[in-house]
Amino acid sequence: MSEKSKLLFIRREKRVRHRVVQAAKGKPRLSVFRSSQHIYVQIIDDAQGKTLAAASSLDKDLKARLKTGADKAAAIEVGKLIAERAKAAGVTAVVFDRGGYLFHGRVKALADAAREGGLAF
Repeated sequence: MSEKSKLLFIRREKRVRHRVVQAAKGKPRLSVFRSSQHIYVQIIDDAQGKTLAAASSLDKDLKARLKTGADKAAAIEVGKLIAERAKAAGVTAVVFDRGGYLFHGRVKALADAAREGGLAF
């Protein structure tokens, strides 16, 4: 990634995060990080500064079933897993923080799977 595109990504990430936190009104934030090899997601309570639930394509049960951690199938499985763990933690409604990533591909697949799993956003 060039220096200019890296700076633009950071600006977009900060802009999105600011808008998400303003719109949250006390709801936890579902934050997505997408690397070239894996996808990670956390549910964060910004008021307390604590992570309520987390899932990634590196989890033992998922890693054994997945061909790779960097495709839509992995994102769908991680989305289902985070919805399941959120229910166990007592979270039903969140705000979606896509970070600096565009809402398509793996990020969209994760969001759709989390919605199907019962998370409201």
